[in-house]
Amino acid sequence: MVGGISGKLTDKGIKSFINRSAPGSKLADGRGLYLLITQTQTAIWRIKYRIEGKEKSYSIGGYPQNSLAQARLELNEVKACLTKGQDPVISRRLNRANAASQSDSTFKAVAEEWFSMKEKEWSATHFTKSKRAFERDVYKSLGALPIESITPSVIAKAIETINKRDVLETATRILQHLNGVFRYAQAKGLCEGNSAAPVKEILPRKKTNGRMPALLDWNSLGALLRAADAARLSPSVRAAHRLLAFSATRISNVVQAEWKEFDLDADIPIWVIPRAKMKDHTRIGDHRIPLGPQITAELKAWGKLFGRRGYVFPSPTGNQYISRESLEKAYRVTLNMAGKHAPHGWRSAFSTLARDNGFEQDVVELALDHAHGNEVVRAYDRGERFTQRIELYKWWGEKLTHAQNGAEIIELSKKVA
Repeated sequence: MVGGISGKLTDKGIKSFINRSAPGSKLADGRGLYLLITQTQTAIWRIKYRIEGKEKSYSIGGYPQNSLAQARLELNEVKACLTKGQDPVISRRLNRANAASQSDSTFKAVAEEWFSMKEKEWSATHFTKSKRAFERDVYKSLGALPIESITPSVIAKAIETINKRDVLETATRILQHLNGVFRYAQAKGLCEGNSAAPVKEILPRKKTNGRMPALLDWNSLGALLRAADAARLSPSVRAAHRLLAFSATRISNVVQAEWKEFDLDADIPIWVIPRAKMKDHTRIGDHRIPLGPQITAELKAWGKLFGRRGYVFPSPTGNQYISRESLEKAYRVTLNMAGKHAPHGWRSAFSTLARDNGFEQDVVELALDHAHGNEVVRAYDRGERFTQRIELYKWWGEKLTHAQNGAEIIELSKKVA
């Protein structure tokens, strides 16, 4: 580092230094203030200081946008903070947050703008879920900060806090939205870089085998149902698990189920999931799931506890409904099913065992509301095979009930004897 006599730099000397210096070169003015040449050949002011025995760096900004006189004034403010035992970087961040709290450049203000734009593109369910995730997990730590002051390390800390709950999917989804907010802020000139972009490196990679773990035999499925009955699960998670198993639908549809979607008193009890809640939005009409007598009776009993109003599985934490993560964690941790059977595994078991037992593939695919390119299957999208689906779900409910009661094990032991 050249220079070094306190307060002896001049603008002429600075300009000469910038013109002849390579990236990484430093020119000191003294007392920790120096000019650094970056890789893009621009000059920026920095102040080197120590606090609690650790060496740190305070960035002022570029030259000549920030003059030599301005840099020296900033140096005096930094020294004043250090005299009070305050970290100048943290002090500046708090000052900016206070100054920006009433402005439209805080992270929360920008994120709210971004959400308003996305509301027109997303389904109502996805919008509500995503916005609620920010209110729960992001705004507390980032909301009041000016978006231009937020560094990757600040975002990383927020994402790590989320992932400590063992909810990788939630942490990943929130980080994706954070990237969207920062790209939006960049486009509006509110920040120079996307501070969320590097943070993906702190999250573990998802498995790429493309298949959710699933149990595919009746004995194992029955053992799982018995284990869930004996486990310490919250009432809502336990009831949601039962509907998930007997309906073989997607976990998001189960946790967000509303009583208005169910007709449990019809001759053929039915659950009608609005098309807007389904993964495949290209299909025609809502998705209808005929409910067997076993799960219908359980839902009626459940409805007597809370009344058939609002969401079927209310959250004990005050949210509108339980999170999918609570159900996933129940399988992974409480039931010790990690790598063996995920909530989505019921769909795989339903599909495999139904086809193995003679049900036509078209009927099974329609029951699962799978997206498909098969013209024959698409021809049945209007529900001509609903009668077959009724029989399919009746069979599925009976087989699960028998498996849970140990019927398969009892039958096997008789044959062995």
